[in-house]
Amino acid sequence: MTAPVFVAGTAALAAAVPGALVRLDGAEGRHAVAVRRLAVGEQLVLTDGEGLGVSGTVAEVVGKEALEVRVAEALAEPEPTLRVVVVQALPKGDRGELAVELMTEVGVDQVVPWAASRCITQWKGDRGQKALGKWRATAREAGKQSRRLRFPVVREPMSTRQVAELLSGAALGAVLHEEGALPLASAGLPEQGELVLVVGPEGGVSPDELARFAEAGAAPYRLGSTVLRTSTAGVAAGALLLGRTGRWG
Repeated sequence: MTAPVFVAGTAALAAAVPGALVRLDGAEGRHAVAVRRLAVGEQLVLTDGEGLGVSGTVAEVVGKEALEVRVAEALAEPEPTLRVVVVQALPKGDRGELAVELMTEVGVDQVVPWAASRCITQWKGDRGQKALGKWRATAREAGKQSRRLRFPVVREPMSTRQVAELLSGAALGAVLHEEGALPLASAGLPEQGELVLVVGPEGGVSPDELARFAEAGAAPYRLGSTVLRTSTAGVAAGALLLGRTGRWG
């Protein structure tokens, strides 16, 4: 079984060298001691979630809230040259958190919440900030669970206009649509930049939105003969592209 991952500060990890001690405290330290019950000699990985990390072993358990970790190796995961960005229309209930969790596990680099015209759910005021916080917390926990050193960035919610602007600067822009003439599996992939995938709500992307995105250079693509739910379409499309880029190799 691979070593569990915990989040530590960038400054401490950047200064760590083999043989040095790094303290894990705060909420992560409490979780390691009280929940995971790590003991001296057990292996673990510390990361800042931004690509920097160390592997090591528990050198000392400090009370009930901290560990001293003896560094074995410094780790680094550079930012990929070709990044997968999923624009996710807001689903109902907790299906948005499910989508973020699964997209994190497959390796998506960024998630953008999108208030599409046919979304039943709308993020407004404090409710919107709370929902965004849940998405970000989900990405962090799923990043740890899937042993990532670089967690996906969950960006601020975007309007249709903002999504169109994002697509206009993408190396490849694709709108997942059941009537798309082009299969995503055969789309030409650039060598670098952002692959921006737009996933619509359960009611689909509206004609006006499709037209606006087409003006920004994004064509409609299909995944296959079946119709996926909004909470799983981004996962399947992200996995397909990540496999084609070689990051699953």
